[in-house]
This record gives sequence, C-alpha cells and structure tokens, in this order.
Amino acid sequence: MRNPRPPKPKGTCSIISLGCPKNLVDSERMLGLLEQGGYRITPEPDGADFVIVNTCGFLQIARQESLQTIRQMLRLKKRGKIRGVIVAGCLAQRDKEKLFEQCPGIDQIVGVFGRDEIALAADRLIGGRPEEKTVFRRPSATPLCDGGRLRLTPRHLAYLRIAEGCDRLCTFCSIPDIRGRYASKPLDQVVAEAEQLVADGARELILIAQDTSRYGLDRGGEPQLARLLARLEQVDGLAWLRLMYLYPMHVGEELIEVLASGRKIVPYLDLPLQHINDTILRGMKRQVGRADTERLLDGLRQRIPGLVLRTTLMTGFPGETDEQFEELYEFVARRRFERLGVFVYSREPDTPASRLPDQIAPEVAEARRDRLMTAQQEVAFAWGRSQVGRQMDILIDSNIPDQRNAFVGRSYADAPEVDGVVYVTGEGLAPGRLVACEIVAAREYDLIAVAVGEPQ
Repeated sequence: MRNPRPPKPKGTCSIISLGCPKNLVDSERMLGLLEQGGYRITPEPDGADFVIVNTCGFLQIARQESLQTIRQMLRLKKRGKIRGVIVAGCLAQRDKEKLFEQCPGIDQIVGVFGRDEIALAADRLIGGRPEEKTVFRRPSATPLCDGGRLRLTPRHLAYLRIAEGCDRLCTFCSIPDIRGRYASKPLDQVVAEAEQLVADGARELILIAQDTSRYGLDRGGEPQLARLLARLEQVDGLAWLRLMYLYPMHVGEELIEVLASGRKIVPYLDLPLQHINDTILRGMKRQVGRADTERLLDGLRQRIPGLVLRTTLMTGFPGETDEQFEELYEFVARRRFERLGVFVYSREPDTPASRLPDQIAPEVAEARRDRLMTAQQEVAFAWGRSQVGRQMDILIDSNIPDQRNAFVGRSYADAPEVDGVVYVTGEGLAPGRLVACEIVAAREYDLIAVAVGEPQ
C-alpha cells in the first residue's frame, strides 16, 4: 500500500527571532504549533506566504532593531514578495495596538501570552479575516508549555526555560511589565521537556529564566533549583548542563554543593551583578550588596574547581560618580572574571530609574564601558593563554566550510553566541560529538585545539 499523500499545506511561513534565548524558545514553540496547524516552514522570508517577526522590547536599541525589521518585512509585502506580516513577542506585548500606527500594514499582533494561538493568527491572515487583528491574553499562574518545538538551534544544543516572568523590581528594567510575575514550571514538566529535547538530539541543555536561582520559590516557599538539577542529572543521553541568568540572591549552600558535585553540570555560571558599589546597587534595588557578593564569589571559587564565571555590568546608572565607577573598575580588575559583558544604562520609559535625578551623559557612560571592556580584554586574553597545553572536552558545533577536518566547537567555558569558540582539527568529527582535545594556541577570545581522543 502506498503512503497517503500528505495534505497540502495551508501556506508557508518564515520567522525572524530577535532578542534573547527566552524569545528564541517562544519562536521555536510557535514554529512547532504552526507546523502542527498545517503550515510549512521555510527558512527565507522572501517568497513565504507570511513572516513572523518575534520582537525584543527590552531596550531602546532592541526596539529600534525590531521596528527596522518589521518595516523591512512590510516593504517585502508591498512588493508582493510575501502576503502578510505577524508581529509577536515583547515589543508586541509592550506597545500592543500602537504598532499598527508605527508600522502601517501589519496584519496580526500576538502578545507574549497569546503565543500558543499563533496558528489562529495565521489562519486569520490566510483566510482574509482582517476584522480580528490581535491576540492578547493575561499571564497564567502556570507558565506555558515549551514542548513540541521546532528548534532553530543546532540539534545538539537546546535552551530549557524553567520559569517565566520576574518578581525583581530592578529600577532600570521593564521586563516585569512585559513578561509578568515570576512563575516556575512544575518540576516534572521541566524534566519532561528536557527528556523530549534530549530525545530530539540535544546533548547540551542551557537552563534559562529571567531569574534562574529563584526557581521554585513561588511554588514551594523555597528555591528548588538544586532539586531540579539533581533530577536533570539523571536524564539519559545528556552530556552538559549549563546555567544562565543566575541571580546572586538565592545561590545558597545546597545549590553550591549540587553545582560542585554534579557530573553533567559544567563549571560555568552566568551571574549578572550589574554593579558593585552599594549606593548604586540600592538605587537599582538589586537586594544584594558588595559584602554578600564578595562572599559568594569567594565561596564559588573555593568550592567549584575550574569555575568559569560570566557576569554583566552596567555603566552610567543615574548618579554614578567617578569614584563609584572607579570602585567598579577596581573590582573587575581584581576579580578577573573569565567572561564579562558591559551595558550602558538605557533610560527606559516608565521605569523608576528614568525619573531619578543626575542622569549620566551617554558619552560618559560609553567611555566608562569602554574602559571596563579594555581591562576585561586583558583578563580574557590571559585566561585563554593559560589554557594552552591543557586537555579538555570540546563539543563540536559545525564544520568549517571548504576546510578538511576543521571544525568550530566550544569548551565548557563557552556559552553559545555570547562567548568565544574553539577551532578544532581532527578526523572523524561531526557536529554534536564530544571529543578530548589539546589546546595548542590562543587567539584573542578563541582557542585552537587538536583532537587527541575518540569522538563520543
């Protein structure tokens, strides 16, 4: 008997995913739902029936990028290259119907919490029902399920979102207004999603949330990240677990013990600190001061061998004096974070910090950022040179085109997209394979290695 012919798709769609990995998870979930709903996914916008722009609305520069991308897609629509444009994500949630005025020609707007009704928005567009043009829903007490995704990452790595929203009231941030209150996924749901991702080929899972260390506090009265990690360690086929967005407030003894003893948890922590001066931290409402931060960093370094720390800092917060910046500069130079990013304060509308006096001139904030990054560059390059001669496992991400036996990979010290890479030469390698390598050279933020073991 012949297999039945697959039904003709309702239409073709493409997606442009902007912003952070949390937004990427939403994009993957929407693609999965559209495929289930009878649509065929195409990688290129040009020629698709419609394009989804999954926007970021966190900072002004991100909003500008989102609007620019929307307008590019609307120009394609005007030229007859696509039939319609759907706008989703954080900017859609933040500005709602205002986007119709900012970008005339948008067909549908889908808010963050309307994500799972993306096929409904697509059906309206394809079916020519312009009288209904938005999908906005109130946030649920339980986060939406992220299963059934059509992944945009390489098959061997995946982001695992463990919670939605944020309860922190950082005065510079608009995320709670966009994404709602913090809501942890049930532990069994997270484990089930992890098992599904690993069954789909993922060898590295990267745990993400707005505030990873807060996981479970809203469900059981105390953080449950340590329990979750212990369960995830038991997932067959998983090689690496990586933690991002680990707010320092709830990193206690139980969690540090799990991080130090885990077999699959890589010794890499993303710990956003924002600043070190106590006055600035109070102005930001960060709830963790310098003394507690210093103790935490000492404890992590002492307990977790080979730990690589990533942090993010901010320059130009309102009222930041030269002396307070010098305190931050000295802290960075002394603490020698292996990975560090610096952002210039952005005066976001309707945030408490936007109403503070003594706003810092952008050129001053940018000069301070550049000084920090120059200091950090020396630290990062020195760390890379110190790895020469070591052996470490490298996860192969991709082939290098037109080069035989040459690949791009990452060590445990490298999160995808934000850190450096390792260039590897060796036979029998392929994306998704782990291989023991000897580091033979360092080149700025990247390493160069030769495979010395059998790929696994």
